[in-house]
Amino acid sequence: MAMARLLACFVLCSSLVHIPSSFGVILRTTDKIVWANEFEPIELTCLIESISTNNPRIEWKKIKNGVPSYVYFQNKISGDLENRAQLREPANILIFNTSRADTAEYRCEVAAIEDQRDFDEILISLAVRVKPVVPRCSVPESVTVGTSTELRCLENEGFPASQYRWFHNNEELPQDPKTSQRFLNFSYIINPDTGSLKFRRVRKEDAGEYYCQAKNDAGYAQCPPKTMEVCDIDVLGIFLQSCGGLMAVVTLIFVIYVMKRLCCYKSVYNGNNYNTPAQAPAVDYADADEVDEIQKLQTAYYYN
Repeated sequence: MAMARLLACFVLCSSLVHIPSSFGVILRTTDKIVWANEFEPIELTCLIESISTNNPRIEWKKIKNGVPSYVYFQNKISGDLENRAQLREPANILIFNTSRADTAEYRCEVAAIEDQRDFDEILISLAVRVKPVVPRCSVPESVTVGTSTELRCLENEGFPASQYRWFHNNEELPQDPKTSQRFLNFSYIINPDTGSLKFRRVRKEDAGEYYCQAKNDAGYAQCPPKTMEVCDIDVLGIFLQSCGGLMAVVTLIFVIYVMKRLCCYKSVYNGNNYNTPAQAPAVDYADADEVDEIQKLQTAYYYN
């Protein structure tokens, strides 16, 4: 009797252990958010924890900007991953060389028609890190002591967005100069997000070679060094420029004065040489009949 009870308990426990399998398909993944470096392989895991169907239907979809498209359908790789990936048991998908265009959400779908719960899906987010390219650096060739200036650094390819660091004579400039005894007397502001390096008041010690480094989780790149010279204030040049400006103003005033005098002289000369034209003698035009009569009398007098 005891053996019968023990056997019954064993059968009951065995049936309870297999309940999850008979209940339906269940999926899980090791990572729902996956990061990968560009051109490196990455595997998206879709693990089947329980299933009764021997040959379930497995599909993978890529969702970009809310639009789904197949990347594994009817037992073969398709779409954006064609010739670049393979399915690995049980339902994982391995991408051989990721590209920045692979950044998207991927959905693993498993259909098991023989299970009570015949469908399950799991969503995985893939973000592909992109190494920065060589940044464009702008360094002034020459600045004057005591003036302000700005150095710029920028690149647009890296993902996530690059953080920027500046180097002076192969030594990194700390973001806050007050934290370093070496740069305690320096007066600058670094913006690591935009790559800007601003000097409030340039000193002679600020002269030298500068280069910028753009860095993110995928790697870094830097621009070639550029030299910035710091010059003293050119007092003589400022004086000569001031004198030149003053001479230009004096010359302009003199030219205006001479032109005004010439205009006045011409006006007086033309006024003195102006004569009122003589009036032409008045002509009394007679009637046409009277003229004919006079001509007849003159002719008669001539012949007599």
